[in-house]
Amino acid sequence: MLSTFLIALREGLEAALIVGILVAYLSKSGSKARLPYLWLGVAGAIGFSFGLGAFLSFTSTQLSVRGEEIFAGTTSLVAVALVTWMVFWMKRSARGLKNELQGKVDQALPMGRTALILTAFVAVAREGLETALFIYTNFKTVSQDTAPTVGLIFGLLAAILLGYLIYRRAISLNLGKFFTVTGIALLVVAAGVFSHGINEFQNFGALPGANAFAWNFPNDSSILATIFDGTIGIGASITWLQLLLWGSYLALTLKAYLKKSVVPTRVG
Repeated sequence: MLSTFLIALREGLEAALIVGILVAYLSKSGSKARLPYLWLGVAGAIGFSFGLGAFLSFTSTQLSVRGEEIFAGTTSLVAVALVTWMVFWMKRSARGLKNELQGKVDQALPMGRTALILTAFVAVAREGLETALFIYTNFKTVSQDTAPTVGLIFGLLAAILLGYLIYRRAISLNLGKFFTVTGIALLVVAAGVFSHGINEFQNFGALPGANAFAWNFPNDSSILATIFDGTIGIGASITWLQLLLWGSYLALTLKAYLKKSVVPTRVG
């Protein structure tokens, strides 16, 4: 529940802030009448994100056991690569994001409603693609009860509420600190997804060491083991290769991420 809540909160707030910037700029530039086209693009991006999540879930259920392992392992590695790139991209681009989005709106307005719809769609779909893929792979690593779904719903609701309050200037939030902390947390969650992806490749023989365990307590179904396994990827059972690559990923990404922080000005 914690990991899906965090993913939904972080990515949902990014999308909400993007929508807020676009809405505010159209309103201030005298193009308020074109807001329905912007919302059409946003709705299309949301539909695309849910559609992608449904496609991934449906596809995984139609595969053989070996095919599902390959699919799960591949999507896990793709999700980790995408999330890692997006975390570092947000760190680099946070200061100039508002000007970049406004520039794209300025380019789209003279080209008509289709261009504006596409601008809004692409801006939000980028977040939606990352969220759908990462949520899907994270669901594969956490418990099979309703807790991950509850975390996802509450995370999205919290993101929408925060985005609205920031847009209305009802609260003041230091986005630099927020995205730095959640960026670190996302990298930790990504390390867990990476670890499980490696294990999928070990299970069908593409990587060695499937039975070389650093520790293995297969009957440990404690809440603590479940929480650790679903968040940081370290549970009751892990191979030496998983542990090595998990630690290497965390060490390299956190060192690079914390090397030079970009702190945007306070918003709200």
